[in-house]
Amino acid sequence: MPPAPAALVHRGLRLNYLTIGYNVVEAIVALVAGSAAGSVALVGFGIDSTIELAASGAAQWRLRADGDAARRERAERLTHRAIGVAFLALAGYVAIDASVALWTHEAPGGSALGAAILALSVVVMPLLARAKRRVAVAMGSSALVAEAMQTSLCAWLSAIALAGVALNATLGWWWADPLSGFVIVAYGLREGVHALRESRAT
Repeated sequence: MPPAPAALVHRGLRLNYLTIGYNVVEAIVALVAGSAAGSVALVGFGIDSTIELAASGAAQWRLRADGDAARRERAERLTHRAIGVAFLALAGYVAIDASVALWTHEAPGGSALGAAILALSVVVMPLLARAKRRVAVAMGSSALVAEAMQTSLCAWLSAIALAGVALNATLGWWWADPLSGFVIVAYGLREGVHALRESRAT
């Protein structure tokens, strides 16, 4: 894999900085709002945002290592591995939290702030993901493609979490919130296993 043009790497870095900045805000708002409301979906989404921060950090390393072949290959492998471990940790945490909420019939409170950040993420994340994927494909980096996919799937997670929060707030379906958490669990397990397999293949 030859090194990518400098302009392409710089574009990737700029998009990565935007992702990191948004994810910091997203994580703080989702975790604070989710903890206050007792929402499994919001807290799980906030944790996913922190995982995306870790993935973006790994992507930064991969982008900056592009000029050196040995560093580039090592960065590809370790970026996949870091993303995989983080996803499996997310799945484990949310599975326990959602199971406890269902077992105890713990109904979450409403959260207008949480719903707002989820709705915003449905719009912002696909735009970032599309631009990052174009850069990743042009660079020929499977690790950066995986990181762009993670950004894209964040939009789906935000939509799922928003549905759980909205159903609880409007119809009183308290169980919709932890059930939406189990969707996050399934996603985390799938992506975690896939990333770890990729780390062995690269």
